[in-house]
Amino acid sequence: MNNTELNFCTPEPADGPALYELVKRCPPLDTNSVYCNLLQCSDFAQTSIAVKSADGHLLGFISGYVPPARLKTLFIWQVAVAPECRGQQLAKRMLHALVRRVSANKGIAYLETTITPGNQASEALFKGFFNELSAPVETSILFSKEQHFSGQHEDEVLYRAGPFIVQQCGTMQSNTTQIH
Repeated sequence: MNNTELNFCTPEPADGPALYELVKRCPPLDTNSVYCNLLQCSDFAQTSIAVKSADGHLLGFISGYVPPARLKTLFIWQVAVAPECRGQQLAKRMLHALVRRVSANKGIAYLETTITPGNQASEALFKGFFNELSAPVETSILFSKEQHFSGQHEDEVLYRAGPFIVQQCGTMQSNTTQIH
């Protein structure tokens, strides 16, 4: 699928049911309720991104939010890419578009996400993206398997990158790097 066939857009509430179906097709992602997906596509739309085919089919989605206690941080909640679109750098392209948009609107300087150990696809995506940010990255366990999940879910490791800035041309650089 080439770029001309893709529409990178702000999600709408009508995308909620399609998001639910997309996430079901993307193990090991945790499936949320349709209601949660509706909220992601309405109340969290400005900090999320959808990618649709020319015919409107949802092919990718990143849900994010700005935590109230960390207003310069975009927390990426979930990244979903339709199986037929994998291997095309769609997730990374969505991240770039979302970070540019949210940074322009909210002045984001940090990016956070959690990844369960062994989720190689998410680790590769975010480590590659963080490398492109040229920003320091810290990791710590945010929610532990034993303490928070009664042993029923793997640890959720927090990855925090920043500070970085997004230049007007859309490239990202660390705040520690001199900008000309």
